[in-house]
Amino acid sequence: MKIQTPPGMRDFYPAEMRLQNWLFRHWREVSRAFGCEEYEGPIFEYLDLYTLKSGPGIVSELFNFEDRGERRFAIRPEMTPTLARMVAARANTLPRPIKWFSTPRMCRAEKPQRGRLREFFQWNVDILGVDDVLADAEVIAVAIEFVRRIGLSERDVVMRVSSRPIAASVLAGMGITSDEEANRAFGLIDRYDKLGRDEFRRQWQEFAPAVDCDRLLAHLEQTDLQHGFSLAEAAGPAGEAAAKQFEELWQRLRQFQVDSYCAFDLKVVRGLAYYTGPVFELSARQGGLRALLGGGRYDNLTQLLDGPRVSGVGFGMGDAPVLELLTELGKLPALSAGLDVFVIDAGSELFPKAVEITSQLRRAGFACDFSYKRQAIGKQFAQAEKRGARLAIVVGAELAESGQLTVKDMRTAQQQAVAAAELLADPLSTLGAMR
Repeated sequence: MKIQTPPGMRDFYPAEMRLQNWLFRHWREVSRAFGCEEYEGPIFEYLDLYTLKSGPGIVSELFNFEDRGERRFAIRPEMTPTLARMVAARANTLPRPIKWFSTPRMCRAEKPQRGRLREFFQWNVDILGVDDVLADAEVIAVAIEFVRRIGLSERDVVMRVSSRPIAASVLAGMGITSDEEANRAFGLIDRYDKLGRDEFRRQWQEFAPAVDCDRLLAHLEQTDLQHGFSLAEAAGPAGEAAAKQFEELWQRLRQFQVDSYCAFDLKVVRGLAYYTGPVFELSARQGGLRALLGGGRYDNLTQLLDGPRVSGVGFGMGDAPVLELLTELGKLPALSAGLDVFVIDAGSELFPKAVEITSQLRRAGFACDFSYKRQAIGKQFAQAEKRGARLAIVVGAELAESGQLTVKDMRTAQQQAVAAAELLADPLSTLGAMR
């Protein structure tokens, strides 16, 4: 019976695992460069945690189950609810600011499609306990520093930045004033890029036929930053405050030297109702502005969990869309197994010594291996190259004759004789400069 990988899931063979580890390494290094600490949570949570935040409609999008104690759980589809629960539980003891990151595995019960899988990894970065938009700007700067490090320029990606309060001011000025109507409008605007202009117009007219769609589209398609400020300021005191906050955000983005990656886009509203301030999406410029990352400010989430108010801002970035874009742009790194040393024997009688040397090098911290087959030196060198070894050590007849080993640099093809006693007494000093 042949059993395949479940739909929307992935197998990670060693080559794919090397790529995942490369991605995770950059995620972690960038997070730590900005002073963020790593955290984790359980792979599943009480179902109520998600329905409390997103309503009962979210259940159909989750892998959920009932345990033997008749308790309802769901495999986590995102990390923000877990983060809010953890922070709410210790809100009075955690030092501020709370700067955390995570790289969890998550699942969503949805139809697999390009860049969206049922099982995926997601990089999450959040700063909590800071009301100042300095935190919003720094979170955006974290994301942009990551794309810089993996070789994506302003020509490849754009950080589309907007403001929920400014968007709410625009809608209020057009007659959409209740929270329920505004949330429905945000949900529709959030799907603009997927729907296209004509379908958006059709659905908007079904939702709010009394609101001038052409006027709304004129605002949504305006990319001039000053226009955004003017829209908010025209909406009264609340709009003026939103414009001031948004203007300060852009000043901070310039100070972090990431504004060249950023663009104002009022269509970015993020459909989730818990966002309360600036919102943003990192999109690929080719392929219809596919989103690689989404996030924004949420200031009331911990209160839903009976905790004190702890303001927050953060984002989530999935692994699949990023790797897909790098593949399309030809910017995936060429990664090998990355052995430090491959030990080669010049004859079966020398193989026991090769195993001993391998063992001692491993104890010294080297990634080291040898051939399981007794074969010609040339074939062993070919195996060392295939395994991506930095160095090859040949155990030959000269070991018995003069106590020496041959060390070859696999990248330059240069080789030299090294005293076996010296190498084994201090492998790090002898091989460290060559590794």
